[in-house]
Amino acid sequence: MKTRHVYSTTGMDMVKEGIRVARQSGIAHEDVSLIARDDIELEAIPEERKVVDNDFYPAALRGVGIGGASGLLAGLVAVAIAPIGLTLAGAGAMALVGAAMGAWASALAGSAVPDPVRRKFEDEIKDGRILLVLDGDDEALERVAPKLAGIGATRLPFDTPTALS
Repeated sequence: MKTRHVYSTTGMDMVKEGIRVARQSGIAHEDVSLIARDDIELEAIPEERKVVDNDFYPAALRGVGIGGASGLLAGLVAVAIAPIGLTLAGAGAMALVGAAMGAWASALAGSAVPDPVRRKFEDEIKDGRILLVLDGDDEALERVAPKLAGIGATRLPFDTPTALS
C-alpha cells in the first residue's frame, strides 16, 4: 500500500528539483503531483502533474463499502422475513444494488468537495507555495525525505494511505 506525503516548496525551480529527486529515489512518475493556487497552476504546472481538485474517487470508494454493507444487511433482513420469500441470491443482488447506489451518491457528493490535501493546506496554497504530493511505499518516501529537506522543501503534516494504490 502506498502512503501520501506532502511537501511545501517556494517556486517552480524547487519543484523541478524536487521532482527530479523524487524520481531518482524510486517514486514513480504517476505518483508525483502538484497543487498550487489557480493562477500558478494555469501558467506553470503541466496538466499531468495537477492533482484532481475534488474528493470524487475516495468518496466513491466509501460509498461502495457503505452502500454494499447496507444492501447486504437489508437483503439478509428480507431473507429472514419468510413472507417476502427472498433467497440468499436475492440478498446478494441487494448488496450489489446498494453498492452501486452508494458509489453513485457518494461520488456525486464527493465531486463537490475539494481533495483532502487542498482542504488541509489551504493557507499554504493561498500564500503562493506549490505543494509537491508524493505517493509511494515507505522505503522510497524515507529515502526522498532528507533529499527534499536538503533542497529546502518543507514536509507538511500529512501521512495518509493512498485510497487507490
